[in-house]
Amino acid sequence: MAIVTLLTDSGETDHYVAAIKAKILSINQGLTVVDISHRIAPCDIAHGAFVLKSVFRDFPKGTIHLVAVDATGAADSSSIAVQLEDHFFVAADNGLLGLISDKPHQQLVDINSINSLTSSFPEKDIFAPAAAKLASGVSITTLGKPMASFKKMIGRSVKATRKLIAGHVIQVDNFGNLITNISKADFDILSNGKTFTVQFAREKFRRINSSYFQAEQGDCFLIFNSLGLLEIGIYKGRANDLLGMNYDSAVNITFDEG
Repeated sequence: MAIVTLLTDSGETDHYVAAIKAKILSINQGLTVVDISHRIAPCDIAHGAFVLKSVFRDFPKGTIHLVAVDATGAADSSSIAVQLEDHFFVAADNGLLGLISDKPHQQLVDINSINSLTSSFPEKDIFAPAAAKLASGVSITTLGKPMASFKKMIGRSVKATRKLIAGHVIQVDNFGNLITNISKADFDILSNGKTFTVQFAREKFRRINSSYFQAEQGDCFLIFNSLGLLEIGIYKGRANDLLGMNYDSAVNITFDEG
């Protein structure tokens, strides 16, 4: 029996998350429900997409991911179920799912096209039943009418030349570390033994650490994290506060010729 994950912007002080879980379990008490996060900033699609993209592939194929970030969407947003990379996603068609993968979807349906329901709490009344049915073995094709495509947003992209990688901060994590969209794969190709300078805020560094422990307490460190992305932090401190950086702050790597 499949796993159902929950990713929401509902927070942890109200009844909303419990109500979604109750709906899922009322349909099938045997399901396993796993929390990804309920502390996504309200309606922050970029934040939600980053968290989901970072972890969904770690779950077994066939896992159902209920995504309730900006769940009501816009007035014309559909409620959809998507099979993508052999995982299933139930969400509002608000652009978030288009940010988690570049691969084409396998199946896509409008889950509110049969016995259409208007709800102020769609994550409970529309998403949860669909997710529970999928996890119980119901075919995605029975949940609604097929759709040709879903909304896709364009994320921040890296600009790269032989002399420069120009990136941005795409996430500030719970520790205040600044995660960028500069990948180790791109860096390894372009560095190719060259000396380099990493520039951000008013700082310049010519070294990337291999572990957090190479920095002294209070010192800045640079590391390629478990996602393969360049991360900037202050050991035992909050880099976003101390460096005055946040989402979308520029980070550049220049390579020396020679």
